[in-house]
Formats: sequence, C-alpha cells, structure tokens
Amino acid sequence: MNELAQFLVENLFIDFKGEVSTETLRAFLRQDDSAEARTLLQKIIEENGIEELIDTLGECLSNNLATGITPNVIREHLVNYSES
Repeated sequence: MNELAQFLVENLFIDFKGEVSTETLRAFLRQDDSAEARTLLQKIIEENGIEELIDTLGECLSNNLATGITPNVIREHLVNYSES
C-alpha cells in the first residue's frame, strides 16, 4: 500500500481550472507594484505567453505535495521562475 501511495504521489498531475490566460495573469501583475511582479510580467512578455510558466509551475508544485501547497509556496515558485 505504501509503494502504491508513493507511486500515485509521484505521478500526480496538477492542473489549473478556470480562466488561466495570459491576459488574466497580466491583469493581476499590472495591479502589483512589486519588483517580482514586474520581473514576471517581463518574462511572460519575452516568452510570448504563459504556457511554459504554467507547465513549470505545475511541475514545481508537485514537489510540494508532501509539505503542502500554499499561496506562499506558489509565490516563491513564481519568483524563482521569473528570475530564471
């Protein structure tokens, strides 16, 4: 049973429901005056969209399943992504 549970955790797929579009993300980031928001917005513009961001974020968050996924964890991954 433990091996099955571990296997399922390792193969869990994280997806985002609802309206997750480039314009939605840009709208949130435009309202944020922080340097992190500006850096992430610039990265989205340079990459012509959010596809890579969403894929990378989903992969990174799967590593946090055991410890928990919180808004702070997501923010940390977004900052790391924007600085990469």
